[in-house]
Amino acid sequence: MTDSAFNTGIITQARMTSTRLPGKIFKEVNGKPLLQYHIERLQKTGFEIAIATTTNATDDCVCEYAEANGIKYHRGSENNVLSRFHETARKFSFDTIVRVTSDCPLIDPHLIRNSMEKYIRLNNPALYMSNALERTFARGFDFEIFSFQLLENAFKNATLEPDLEHVTPYIWNNRAGDVEYYHVKQETDHSGLRITVDTEDDLRLVKELITKYGADKLSYNEIEALLLQHPELTAMNSHIEQKKI
Repeated sequence: MTDSAFNTGIITQARMTSTRLPGKIFKEVNGKPLLQYHIERLQKTGFEIAIATTTNATDDCVCEYAEANGIKYHRGSENNVLSRFHETARKFSFDTIVRVTSDCPLIDPHLIRNSMEKYIRLNNPALYMSNALERTFARGFDFEIFSFQLLENAFKNATLEPDLEHVTPYIWNNRAGDVEYYHVKQETDHSGLRITVDTEDDLRLVKELITKYGADKLSYNEIEALLLQHPELTAMNSHIEQKKI
């Protein structure tokens, strides 16, 4: 079975009101906003992309960016991200969904594409596939793949605040009782590396990676190798603790 048998869509969450680095998605590197690096890398997957943003006036600029660049978008609740995400998937009739977040400007398109091809071959709507639960890739290459069926079930049944705020905990905690898992892993554990952008120090690192090393043109394994070869780079944000769900 090919991906043409599924209406596959990537949904990325984007908003301006980040608590630790407000407006981070429009911080610029070489005159280009981080959101554009993120979108351009996702476009290399060949899948449809939709931005799930909020109804806040502060996110008007996200919608203007999407319209100017011909990208699908939907506006929904800021705090009930599960409902916003579900509305986006339903609006664009996505029946297979890749969830990513816009704080990952160097996300890897081939990793996503290869994983989606495997997901399609497995042909199981109860399957949840991710590289973020049992993490071996650098933080910043995160993705989740699941069916609209699993998303719909979460939307209809989730009541706990973390489930509503973070979209997929209802699914990956298997609260429905019938979820199957596929953990995308690599042989060497690079989970200690961090290239997501949540603070000024994260931003400094990504700027250095792009401007000095052209990381926006590199694959995930090339970026990880680069970080391992240059401990002075990883030192820039190694002290940052990821926010807990």
